[in-house]
Amino acid sequence: MARDSLLFVCKSCGAVHSKWAGQCSSCGEWNALVEESKAAPPGALKPASTARGRGVQFETLQSDTPEPPRIVTGVTEFDRVCGGGVVPGSAILLGGDPGVGKSTLLLEVTAKAARNGAKVAYISGEEAIEQIRARAKRMGVADADVSLASATALRDILTTLKRDPFDIVIIDSIQTLWSDAHDAGPGSITQVRACAAELVRLAKNGGPAIVLVGHVTK
Repeated sequence: MARDSLLFVCKSCGAVHSKWAGQCSSCGEWNALVEESKAAPPGALKPASTARGRGVQFETLQSDTPEPPRIVTGVTEFDRVCGGGVVPGSAILLGGDPGVGKSTLLLEVTAKAARNGAKVAYISGEEAIEQIRARAKRMGVADADVSLASATALRDILTTLKRDPFDIVIIDSIQTLWSDAHDAGPGSITQVRACAAELVRLAKNGGPAIVLVGHVTK
């Protein structure tokens, strides 16, 4: 790969540099620059493309269409934070320090939502299915009709979600996913941005409500 096709991204602050250095000039962090290939961000226009974009259609603030019913999970505080329930086709980011209980909370959310009639899926890139089952047993929600999967390949996940309709999908966590359209490793800024953008696009195009778990590490 030609050197001019590479850039260096700071793992701490996300600053982009044209060449490697021992210290990031933006945040001062040492040994934080990682090599990544230059790639157009998701949805970006190719420089040589001659295709014309479609015009954007504007709408008014008024609408005669009734608001779609929210998905009430049954976890009171979670529903309250979501404005009274999860909006179909929405994308939610649940962030926090590792180990604070994000996975436990979302397992309870999926279990109660399933008991209320929602079709839910829990996709983990960090834990094996048996680990999730053991936690569900400890929490007393092992009987809930939740679809479990352990996967990290974005292409496989998107294919599955387009094939199988769900109301709510948990992605735990976004840092573990990888897209084969980019050379960067899982957890890199390039991969996190690309994978999150594709999942949000899926939700907005009539897909399920997607909850992305994000670990705050810096």
